[in-house]
Order: sequence, then C-alpha cells, then structure tokens
Amino acid sequence: MKLSVLIPVYNERYLAAKLIRKVMAVKLPEGLARELIVVDDGSTDGTRKILERLAAEIPEIKYIPHERNQGKGAAIRTAIAAATGDFTIFQDADLEYDPDDYPRIMEPLLSGQADVVYGSRFQSSERQRVLYFWHSMGNHFLTLLSNIFTDLNLTDMETCYKAFRTEVLRSIPIRSQCFGIEPEITAKVAKRGLRIYEVPIRYDGRTYLEGKKITWRDGFRALRVILTYRLIDDIYDEKIAPEYLIDLSRAHRVNRWTADALRPFLGERVLEVGSGVGAMTGLLLPRERFVASDAKDAYVTILKNLAIRRSGIEVARLDPASAEDFAALKGGLDTIVYVSGLENLNDPAAALKNFHAALEPNGRVVILAPQGPWLFSPLDRTLGHRRRYRAADLTAALEAAGFAVEQTFQFNRIGLLGWLFNGVICRRERIARIQLKLFDSLVWLFRRIDWLWPWPGLDVVAVARKPAASGAPAAAELPPAAAAGH
Repeated sequence: MKLSVLIPVYNERYLAAKLIRKVMAVKLPEGLARELIVVDDGSTDGTRKILERLAAEIPEIKYIPHERNQGKGAAIRTAIAAATGDFTIFQDADLEYDPDDYPRIMEPLLSGQADVVYGSRFQSSERQRVLYFWHSMGNHFLTLLSNIFTDLNLTDMETCYKAFRTEVLRSIPIRSQCFGIEPEITAKVAKRGLRIYEVPIRYDGRTYLEGKKITWRDGFRALRVILTYRLIDDIYDEKIAPEYLIDLSRAHRVNRWTADALRPFLGERVLEVGSGVGAMTGLLLPRERFVASDAKDAYVTILKNLAIRRSGIEVARLDPASAEDFAALKGGLDTIVYVSGLENLNDPAAALKNFHAALEPNGRVVILAPQGPWLFSPLDRTLGHRRRYRAADLTAALEAAGFAVEQTFQFNRIGLLGWLFNGVICRRERIARIQLKLFDSLVWLFRRIDWLWPWPGLDVVAVARKPAASGAPAAAELPPAAAAGH
C-alpha cells in the first residue's frame, strides 16, 4: 500500500526543503510506501527552484507548479488528481505540524476503523507551543460552529492534518480556493456519514513574524463556508454521481417510506439491483445475506465504502442485462429488489430473464417503476428514463420472463401532482431542491393519507414469484398491500 502526502507550498523557501526531508525520513508502518505530491502555488520568493531541485533528487516526489497563486484549496485539488496512493494526508509546508505523527494518524485507517482521521492540536499531546489566545479562541469557535451544523464532536476542525482513504477523498468535490477547504471537507464528510476519528498531534505553531499566513479574514471566510455547506448538499463529485441523484438520495423520509413499502415482501437472501449511492441499501437491512450491486464502477466504489461501515452488506458489479454477471448468484437468492431502474434499460426483458435465472424456486422479484406513459417529460429524460410503465405493462413483462405476478399496487399518489406540474406542465428538467426538501419534510403526513387520493400513484410496485418446480413447497403467503402501509 502507499501513502500520498499532499504538500501545497507558497513562498516557503527557507522551510520547504527541511519539511520535505522530514517527510522522507518518517518511519511509516511496515508495508506502507510513500509519494509526495508537491504543488508550488505560484511562489515568487525562489521556492520554485528549490522544489525543482528536490524533485530531481528524490524519485518519490511528483512536482506540479501553478503559474499563479490560487490558494490552498486549489493546490490540494491539483494534488488529489495526481495522487496514486491508497491513503492520502494533507501536509502544510511550514513545519508547524510534525510528520513524525503520521504513524499515529494512519493507525485507524490501516486497521479499517476509519474513513477519515483528523489530527487534533487540542487533544492532549507531548507538547504544544503557547501562542495567540484570540487565534486559539477563533479556532475553537469555528470548530464549535462547525460541530453545531454537522452534529460532530470534533475538537479541531481547522487542523491541517486530515488523512483519508484516497477513493473516499476523490469522490468529494472541493470548491474552496483557499483555507475554506477545512470547513468544506468537514461538512461534506459529515453529510456522507463517513467514519471520522481524531488523534492527538504535536503542534509547533508560528508567529506572524515567523511567516504565519492565516488571518482574521480567513476566519470570516470559514464562517461563510460553514453556513454555505450546511445548506448545500454538494457531497459527491459530479463525475461520480449527478447532482439530481444526490438530491434524491438526501430525501431520507421518502427513501424510508419506499423501503417500508417494499420490506414486507423481501426474504432473507436479497439482491438489490441498481443500488447507486446506497440510499435504499441500509434501509432494507438486516438480512441473512444482502448483496448491493450496480453496473457503474463509481457507484460500486461508493457501495464498498458503505459496506465497510455497515456489516451484512456484500457488493457486486452487476449489469442487469448481462447473464454472465448473474451466473455467480444463480440459485442463491430468495429475493431481488429493483427500485427505479428497469425504466432506464435498453433491454428490460433480458434483465428480467436474468432475475428469473438467479432466483431459487419460489423466489420473488420486487420492482418499483415510474408509472403513466402520459407523464413522460423532461424530468424523465434527466433521470435517464426510456419509458414509464402501466401496471398491465409491468405485469406482462414479468410474465413473459417466466414470473407469476402475485400483486401490483400504487405508490406515492401525492407525488404525481408535483411531477405533473414540474415535468408535464412547466417542462422543467429538474425539481427544485427546495420542493424536494419540503415534500420530504411532509412525508410523515403524505404516507398516512396516500391511499385516500382517487388518482393512480407516481410509481407502481409489482411483486412476482418464480414458480416452484414440481413437488416443491409453495411460496409463503404475501402480505396484502394495505398491510405494508400504502
């Protein structure tokens, strides 16, 4: 395994070389190699020549110059793109932080306990230089405010030492150019539900006469960033998960309503097809066996991160239309659940046949799909929908694949009104985030009165069984739709 040390440098000609040599001298845990990603952020004091010379001397250094100063956040973004390690740690070039603390910081990552580790200057350590009272109070205040909005109990949000599993860090979009990177990352790892640990570190802070660069202005910028990312759910890189998908995944009450509607029909050995970022996955547990799957590698990586945090989840890369992908699961499942995915496939018939082959006799498939061809709109195109189903269409497709449909029922009747207004009448490509949040906040009411509305649901759910072989026991009786709370 490898540790990538990300070092943004700006006008540190007297300290950069010493810092780099200290990083190279650190005794890392056995089996952990290192690389240094050194980004010169437009230095004008001769630092660049020093870094160029060191990069020529030390093969572990990747040196990347910025032509102009862009800020710490921009330099970190550049370094992340170049990192190849399994783990990543931020390292300032000013020697306030001691690289000898790396083994202590890395331990929770290497043991598999953590996704992110913060090095805290304010937990007890061997030593700490006594410096500015108001600067310390500013750090404590920003950490307190960050904790209020993120519901974390960090002691040092503004610390430089933040270490990550690199695949996690790469999936987090970083927008801040300067020191706002610290509260931004903290807000996003909190919203992602990542496992964060803190460890005490040594800290030998500088005075402003010695070259300290952060000022009270950066404190106000950090305050703005804390407030901004409390309101904005910008938690996945757009290349990994589109913004609209994240908006839907953050509708926790809607997702729980959906899970509650499907859960009574699930057995103990379940395959979830098209798990995406895992919005439904954890809500369907616990099970004797639960396999979360997706066809996209980026989502598989996200699901693997989820599986580390939640026991009882297996992860597989599965293309619903690929018989080869399903071969390893054949006969080992009693339920396949597919939520809002069948409508996106080029060949849904092939997927349903694969589901039939993978299920054991008497196994069930539970499918939720968007309903009503007349509702097809720009909203559907944004979500990648190729079609919307009628209950009869979904029944016919399942029967053609060899299933016996046991029941279909309507789901989310109230949601049809919002879809009709936004997609069909206004021809919008996105539902405004404020609308989604408002709807999500009222789900406690909507789910209790959904059965009252006389029109069909926005979605239809079909529950079908793979017929048992001759002489096999019959399937357990299904609960009626009304008993599932819809």
